[in-house]
Amino acid sequence: MTTPSSTVPESSGPEPTSHRNHPDLSDRPIPWLGPLLRRLHFYAGILIGPFILIAALTGAAYAISPTLEKAIYADELSVPATDDRLPLADQITAANTVIGGSDATLSAVGPAPEPGDTTRVMYDDPSLGESESRAIFVDPATAEVVGDLTVYGTSGALPLRTWIDQMHRSLHLGDVGRIYSELAASWLGIVAAAGLVLWILRARRTRKPAAMLRPSRKHKGLRRTFSWHASVGVWAAIGMLFLSATGITWSQFGGENVTKLRAALSWDTPAVSTQIDTVTNTGGHAHHGNSAEAADPSEARSVIDPADFDMMLSMARGVGIDSGTVEILPPEDEGSAWVVQEIKRSWPTQVDAVAFDPDSMEVTDRVDFSDYGVAAKLARWGVDLHMGTLFGLANQVVLFALAIGIASMVVWGYVMWWQRRPRRGPVTRFGSAPPRGALVEAPCWGVAAVVLVAIGIGVFLPLVGISLVAFVVIDVLLELRARRRGRARTAS
Repeated sequence: MTTPSSTVPESSGPEPTSHRNHPDLSDRPIPWLGPLLRRLHFYAGILIGPFILIAALTGAAYAISPTLEKAIYADELSVPATDDRLPLADQITAANTVIGGSDATLSAVGPAPEPGDTTRVMYDDPSLGESESRAIFVDPATAEVVGDLTVYGTSGALPLRTWIDQMHRSLHLGDVGRIYSELAASWLGIVAAAGLVLWILRARRTRKPAAMLRPSRKHKGLRRTFSWHASVGVWAAIGMLFLSATGITWSQFGGENVTKLRAALSWDTPAVSTQIDTVTNTGGHAHHGNSAEAADPSEARSVIDPADFDMMLSMARGVGIDSGTVEILPPEDEGSAWVVQEIKRSWPTQVDAVAFDPDSMEVTDRVDFSDYGVAAKLARWGVDLHMGTLFGLANQVVLFALAIGIASMVVWGYVMWWQRRPRRGPVTRFGSAPPRGALVEAPCWGVAAVVLVAIGIGVFLPLVGISLVAFVVIDVLLELRARRRGRARTAS
């Protein structure tokens, strides 16, 4: 529940100072926890709120981008539906004609999943960026080329969705811009957890906790704003924690630690091996691992017969690769295998993959989704849910609503900060932070727990650790300034 103002308002007037009129200053049975969380919530909202706001708005745009993509690129994605299909060889030949004598090399083919869909013939193009491919869209019934676009990643995102994705990920600023999204993802979960605990503490002291689940219509000003912020926040808390946890996996620094943790716990996602050795050539089963590095991919792929794609697809169907949405990857070099993989990320998930020796035409390796461990399956589902592909349009609508809710809570937080400003005293233009000194009231074990948790989170999520130090420095500077002003007023 992102907010620059986490002190629970009791009225729209000046902030009460008595314990009786301001019950939030006495959280029981741990009187120091509430004030500490409110102060953390406040500073996170003030300083990290803008990053979360941008991430939420760009995330909302990304949530609906698959639907926008279908409408904007309808000419490339859709053709008259028919059950008649030409061989992939004819479709690839048509695409090769468009490519001509360019430096692009054939890298994958995605047969049309359903009648009315187009086939994608993809090429590695040295003029494109990382993870980008040139896709030629072909009518499977006529072999007519209907589009030529750049696609991104394994999801095959088209230019609009790619632009929104890069805006959400890095503000189009490369690795430097990714700092913003990592700050937003890391702190989103922290402020959501802190806000949820604060809501529970307040609900325990109210006579009608159920009333806190919906915005208040009878109050005005600060109390109304707070009721919207708190009630929307408690409903959105689980979604915010989920987006934070899955978003961190894409981050630069925290994401690297997540990868190391998964490797240490053997939670890696298994990958089909394209390595061909003496074991696989005799019909054995290779160990799952990384693909072999291509010595000269362009040379290896330039001699591929388009008819081989039909043969590989037929062989894959014969060994249980039955999803309509598949991708066929030719060998990267002479020591690599063909791969046919399912890329259907909606429910039920179909991501089985099989590798074939190009000489013996035997299966050299295979990875089925059923081979995934529990952690790998949860990671797959989590990523797809975060991207809005697991449950289709319903998934996208929920993500859009959640993102707008998060953005609204940031705005309400800043509004509360403004509404809590003193009515008297023009020196202070905004609401004050929750009082200091929460840890002074804490027992030794509480201080130790807070320090250990802060260090642990700071090490695992480095940007959180750095920003926590920044919060402390800013807080100390503000305290010193306040003391100087107090002494100056006393002297005058």
